[in-house]
Amino acid sequence: MGTLGCGPLVTPPGVYAPQHDTELLTRALSREEISARTDVLDLGTGSGVLALQAACMGARVTAVDIDWRAVLTTRLNALLARRRVTVRHGDLTAAVAGRAYDLVVSNPPYVPSPTPWLPRRGPARAWDAGLDGRAVVDRLCDEAPATLRPRGVLLIVHSALCGTRRTLERLAGAGLDASVTDRAVVPFGPVLRARQSWLSRQGLLSEENPDKEELVVIRAQHT
Repeated sequence: MGTLGCGPLVTPPGVYAPQHDTELLTRALSREEISARTDVLDLGTGSGVLALQAACMGARVTAVDIDWRAVLTTRLNALLARRRVTVRHGDLTAAVAGRAYDLVVSNPPYVPSPTPWLPRRGPARAWDAGLDGRAVVDRLCDEAPATLRPRGVLLIVHSALCGTRRTLERLAGAGLDASVTDRAVVPFGPVLRARQSWLSRQGLLSEENPDKEELVVIRAQHT
């Protein structure tokens, strides 16, 4: 059990534990203007830490994950934190079809993988995202705008390894005003260290920091 945000956090095996990307996005979320009238959607909630952060700030929160272990973990963490969070099982926005939110947050899978297909089970489901790391990020860019109310905001975190400019351009094409608000350069974790040679062959690593990645938070708002 660990702590991040507003209370204790349980992260059982198979559920994505908060890391540098979670912390970066949590800080970005904490700067948003949130009240009891703010509806927040957390897509790919994992352990529920972002959903709980929003709930602690006073928002009405819905959290979604495709993995049942994550759904049950988020429900448990909300109970431990004594916060009300609606947790739904489903595939991104399909779980909340027809609903609209003031703020959507997501820490999606974004790690480039030597295999083109997405894992259907196991811990890698939380990070593997196809050859270019964009299998889920692109879907978020396409689907999330339809869930936003006028002037609504999308906050998404991912690695620059999967293409920051591509995300900005895709969100702009969806009618959102998007920019990078937070950056952090962090050492590779176990997954990226194991793929370092492959990532180098793909031309994705910098010569200056071949064992580090840049994480970015992108904030996109309806114009």
